[in-house]
Amino acid sequence: MPETTYFPRHLILGGAMITGVLLALAVHMLGARYGLDLGGLWRSDTHEFMPAGAAIAWWLIATVGFSGGYFTANLMHSAVAGQIPQRMRQFLIVVGVLILAGAGQAASAPSPIPTISGVLAGLAALCLGAVMAFCGAYFALRKA
Repeated sequence: MPETTYFPRHLILGGAMITGVLLALAVHMLGARYGLDLGGLWRSDTHEFMPAGAAIAWWLIATVGFSGGYFTANLMHSAVAGQIPQRMRQFLIVVGVLILAGAGQAASAPSPIPTISGVLAGLAALCLGAVMAFCGAYFALRKA
């Protein structure tokens, strides 16, 4: 019986982090189209302590970054051994392409968010997505 081979841990960690960050940025761009923007944190014209849309966007980006990193690390760890069926692989590829295509379409339209606030929100989403994707991938690799 042939011995099972696995990807190196650093390759899995890097791939899972990239996927988690891309998914977190895609959710950030799609959420900004529906009024869930992190830019609400820096607005001074609202009388609320923290706008609900900004809080929901923060948790949504963190959740997608963490789960994207976690599930990608699990999938990459088991993919080399051939434990993922071909149909599941194709389904995951289609879902990833559709999410990134939707984010690309949302990013190409004019932004309703002011420029500085949009840049700060994008950088915050990038950092939050990277940290949470790393945590998700680390926990997945630690479990494996």
